[in-house]
Amino acid sequence: MKTLKILMIIGIVSFGLYSFNQLTQEPWKIPDKYVKMKNPTYVNKENLAIGKALYSKHCKSCHGKEGKGDGPKAGEFDSDIGDFSSKEFHEETEGSIFYKSYIGRKDMPNYEKKIPDPMDMWFIVNYMRTLSE
Repeated sequence: MKTLKILMIIGIVSFGLYSFNQLTQEPWKIPDKYVKMKNPTYVNKENLAIGKALYSKHCKSCHGKEGKGDGPKAGEFDSDIGDFSSKEFHEETEGSIFYKSYIGRKDMPNYEKKIPDPMDMWFIVNYMRTLSE
C-alpha cells in the first residue's frame, strides 16, 4: 500500500512538471533584420479587406476570429499560440510579427509556400494590428 501511494505521488508530480513544461514557451529569436523591417504596405480599407480574407483562410482556425488564440484548432497545440489583442502583441515591431507569422517555428508553421507573395503576409499583419482588447 505504501509503495502504491509513493507511485501515485510520483505520477502526480511528474504529470504536473510535464504540464508546466508544455505551457512554458522559449522566447522567439528573431533576426535583427526582421525586427527592424518596415511594412512596405499601407493601411486602407482595401488592404485591410485583403488581410482579413487571408487571415480567415490561413490563421483563424488556430488564432480565432478576434485573434485571441481560441480558434477551433487551438486545443491541438502544446504551446501558447498568442493573443493578437494583447498589449504585448501590439508592442512588437511589425517586422517581428511578420517573421513569426511567415517564417514560424514549431507549432507555428512556415507560410512561405502557402502564401508565396510576402506582400500578402504584410496585409495580414495590417489586419492583425486592428485586433485589440
